[in-house]
Amino acid sequence: MIGLELAPEHPVSESADYGVAAERAGFDAVFCSHHYNNRDQFGALSAIAADTEEVLVGPGVANPYETHPVTLASRMATLDEYADGRGLFGVGPGDAATLSNLGVERERPLRRVLETFRVARRLWGGERVNHDGTFEAEGASLNYAPGEIPVYVGAQGPHMTRMAAKHADGVLFNGAHPRDYEWAANRVAEGLADRPDEHGEFDFAAYAPVSVAEDAAAARAEARYPVAFVVGSAADPLLDRHDVDADAAEAVGEAVAAGEFSTAAERVTDRMLSAFCIAGAPEDVETQVAAVLEHADSFVAASPLGPDPSAAIPLAGAVLAGSRR
Repeated sequence: MIGLELAPEHPVSESADYGVAAERAGFDAVFCSHHYNNRDQFGALSAIAADTEEVLVGPGVANPYETHPVTLASRMATLDEYADGRGLFGVGPGDAATLSNLGVERERPLRRVLETFRVARRLWGGERVNHDGTFEAEGASLNYAPGEIPVYVGAQGPHMTRMAAKHADGVLFNGAHPRDYEWAANRVAEGLADRPDEHGEFDFAAYAPVSVAEDAAAARAEARYPVAFVVGSAADPLLDRHDVDADAAEAVGEAVAAGEFSTAAERVTDRMLSAFCIAGAPEDVETQVAAVLEHADSFVAASPLGPDPSAAIPLAGAVLAGSRR
């Protein structure tokens, strides 16, 4: 699979246009990210589904803290129905820094994510569900049964990655550097060692921020914004793996939490940029993607895509098409 992530920061009609461009550029899947300050991801995904015919569509990723998991399962089922079975359910714990703005604590994230998609699968299968765990549901059910929907877990840490490999259909591993994907491949292998045979095949998807443009400097400048979000919530082991100063990372996170995104981007260092984003001219990006795919099965080009998304999408499509050869 080669996929594209869209941040619905533009009007929904523009997101739909970008989804059409992704389909024309040869992408297999289009994901929409979720942050409360952007447009609603399911609204954008519905518009993309309406204007496309073949690409898979899904949240990348949906958050089971802001929205009750049963409600989330129904929203995903609705999208899958509307897209004629082209739905992919990407689910993950979300950005701690962003959730803090809403007074939401990310308690027991691994259990929350696992319980969310386990309950969703039962609901999609037509079951009436009682659940008492990180969330509660009593006699919950849907009055329609969409059937199976592939589940991809958004992950960055070791435990979430292993859990995804054991229980989900795929992982959207958030990273950008080959060193991270080499490390993650070992965590995936550990999870697969305990994976029940009935779960079927597993897709290890690199979910990497990409910024591509003919102007390499402009591409790297645009990349500072998503890198700020990654750095702001990065765990110490990840920072240590790339020799990123913890105090500098904390300063970035403080700016993100305060909603001062321009300040956060300014605080992103060149080391952070190289560690947490694939950015540059098409030939540079192609080389970096190839290095990541030495370890991963699939690749999703995540935001920001580039200074001009309408130009970046076909450029990224051409780069990733080369990865299939």
